[in-house]
Amino acid sequence: MTTMASATIFHNQRCNTSRTVLARLREHGIEPTVVMYLDTPPTRSELEKLLSDAGLTPSQAVRKRESQYKELGLADASESKILDAMIEHPILIERPFVVTDKGTVLARPADKVEEIL
Repeated sequence: MTTMASATIFHNQRCNTSRTVLARLREHGIEPTVVMYLDTPPTRSELEKLLSDAGLTPSQAVRKRESQYKELGLADASESKILDAMIEHPILIERPFVVTDKGTVLARPADKVEEIL
């Protein structure tokens, strides 16, 4: 079993991948801090840090299947406009982001979380 000083998951319980990643963390003996990001969205600076630490741009971490993505015309939008939309509409933030002492990943697919365990 892995012993982890700290872990945080930005979680949506309605998302199968997010539930799978949370279960995987627990299987590794990790009881993470669970941030229900739809109820408690990250600030702009927090989201910028998550993206930067994961090596992603806003366009790489936006949920393109959400209706707001199309409604807001984000397909051709700047990274800044996409980030603004993600802050205003947290449902647009892809999930789950996981942060551990070893790094930050967007755990899609769920196996990606293994990189930071």
